[in-house]
Amino acid sequence: MKEQKEYIIQRFSEASFSLTDVQAEQFLEYYRRLIETNRVMNLTAITEFEDVVEKHFLDSVLAARYFDFSSAQSLIDVGTGAGFPGIPLKILYPQLQVVLLDSLRKRVDFLREIVDNLKLSSVEAVHGRAEELGRDARFRESFDVCVSRAVANLSTLSEYCTPFLKTGGVFISYKSGTADGEAEKAAGAIKKLGCRRVKTEKYSLGEAGRSLIFIERAERLGSQYPRKAGIPAKKPLE
Repeated sequence: MKEQKEYIIQRFSEASFSLTDVQAEQFLEYYRRLIETNRVMNLTAITEFEDVVEKHFLDSVLAARYFDFSSAQSLIDVGTGAGFPGIPLKILYPQLQVVLLDSLRKRVDFLREIVDNLKLSSVEAVHGRAEELGRDARFRESFDVCVSRAVANLSTLSEYCTPFLKTGGVFISYKSGTADGEAEKAAGAIKKLGCRRVKTEKYSLGEAGRSLIFIERAERLGSQYPRKAGIPAKKPLE
């Protein structure tokens, strides 16, 4: 186990992130719990230790190369699944107040156990649909940052995610490949949602190409958004 912890510290250091001993222990415990639970619940197809460190943990935090998470106070992870990227970002930036949102109750129960086991403060795992919570006064236009690695087209994802942003808040969409065409296609939807695309950053993770699309809330969200549950996926905004 000592070797695994040292490996985590080394890989993060190579990516220019300095981990404390406590943070490295948290990542290692996260890995153990993920694999243990994955035997009885489908959380991830990636299970080898080095692959999890690379493709889940590091991939979750590499957005910090392009965005200053240390200046943010509140973050929501929409469609978080097994907790990516929200939990790795919380481990790296303990000051963040984090909401982990997922529509599957079993995953939310797993996330609550992880948060407890890792002794993470100011983290809430919430069961619900983004379209419904985006209209809830407690969550609507309440966050500095929204992140999502969920698999959906950017128009749909923007309607799920941007309602949670304060004015000036930023949505970071984690995408595979270049995502250039997808970003252009979503331009109309982003504008309708009172937002603007700030930039797209590209990087490599091993042999895989990755993209981060940054979208900022420029003005207050129209009262018609988000639309009712299921509609953003069936009829994406144009």
